[in-house]
Amino acid sequence: MPPGPTNHPEPADTIAAIATPLGEGGIGVVRLSGPEALPIARRLFRPRRRGRWQSHRLYLGHIVDPQGGTVDEVLLTCMHAPHTYTREDVVEINCHSGYRVLRRILDLTLSQGARLARPGEFTLRAFLSGRVDLTQAEAVLELIQARTDAGLKVAAGHLEGSLGRGIGQARAALLDLLARVEAALDFPEEAGELSPEALRAGFEAQAQFLETLAGTYQEGRLLREGLRVVIAGRPNVGKSSLLNRLLNLDRAIVTEIPGTTRDVIEEAITLDGVAVRLIDTAGLRPAQDRLEALGIQRARDRLAQADLVLYLVDSSLPFDPGDGEALAELAARPGLAVINKTDLPAVLKETDLRAATAFPIVRLSALTGQGIPDLKQAIVDLALGGGLKGAGEVVTQARHHRHLVHCLGYLQQARELLGQATPWELVALELKEAVRELGEITGQEVGDEVLDRVFSEFCLGK
Repeated sequence: MPPGPTNHPEPADTIAAIATPLGEGGIGVVRLSGPEALPIARRLFRPRRRGRWQSHRLYLGHIVDPQGGTVDEVLLTCMHAPHTYTREDVVEINCHSGYRVLRRILDLTLSQGARLARPGEFTLRAFLSGRVDLTQAEAVLELIQARTDAGLKVAAGHLEGSLGRGIGQARAALLDLLARVEAALDFPEEAGELSPEALRAGFEAQAQFLETLAGTYQEGRLLREGLRVVIAGRPNVGKSSLLNRLLNLDRAIVTEIPGTTRDVIEEAITLDGVAVRLIDTAGLRPAQDRLEALGIQRARDRLAQADLVLYLVDSSLPFDPGDGEALAELAARPGLAVINKTDLPAVLKETDLRAATAFPIVRLSALTGQGIPDLKQAIVDLALGGGLKGAGEVVTQARHHRHLVHCLGYLQQARELLGQATPWELVALELKEAVRELGEITGQEVGDEVLDRVFSEFCLGK
């Protein structure tokens, strides 16, 4: 594993935190890590059997208050460095779950010299000790937040190091090219003449891999964040009915009165391994009052953020010019034109709808459910081009994608310089920046500000 950044000192204090969600349950865990983890545990834990504690063994006993009194019967695990998550001595106290029990045990560890851990500090220490690279550290949070099997598979691959290894190999290859350029600059007689063609071939090979990797970001982002699907259309076309049908529950109020929905309603489902956030919005029309105006403004805000728009029209009514105007505004976004109420006699001319939009058209009845499977498949196909790959080397983080794009930009500059009568020093500068961008992803050249931002998203105790 690559070492952590050299500008971060090794932590010298012992940290403690509750590592399980607060609330009533069977088991709760208080975790300690640092040089005083074992001494603190010895002062608080009374094992059923005396003897030397062995690493990675469970011991039954009681947590006691040094001031007097037993707190709880627990199972304690001590793990000796360096064979731990943080590569420090680690103690985990498995107690009965409940806020007062967990809080009491945590307070006792703090009274014995531990410090309350900051969010993500255990994983930060794993990174700083070189046990994991930064992509693996970020994958811990991805794994916790995974909402689908496909997202879980990608997060698990990142945690195993698949993404970090691929980027690390590309970085090593670029470092080798940089070394050859700098050797030719510093020791021209020993290194011999550089071949621009060989360098260009090296650039091309790494750029091709990195471009492919950067191209997975759309899929990866959807796996991590979910697909934002906004249901839009004029009042009373069946938007709330469609939401209820897709959710298989009565989530939104449905009446024959136009404009029933005044606010935004959001719910989540999973389609073909994709987490989908369905967003029902107020009908798009001139507002009748201030409350409806606020709802319509929120609808437009959600449309601006949507990954996919489902624009509904009513099959039982003629095509409305207002629908044409709304579809024209949405033309630049991915979307589907949904003809609803196909269970009623058809009045709408599909040719009018096709003339107003290039969106693919889906016909359905939110009332009977006819056509709903076709809509679900169309959503997945349009968003992802037909399902998920679920491979390990998928970019899910905006930070990773940004650095990959910057790296490719520097490589492009270097390739262009090779075709010009340019000093090799300029090529070397572009290569150094490309290498630095990849190092920012894996954490080999990352700064404190980035680390603070990454680990601040973690929960306490992880």
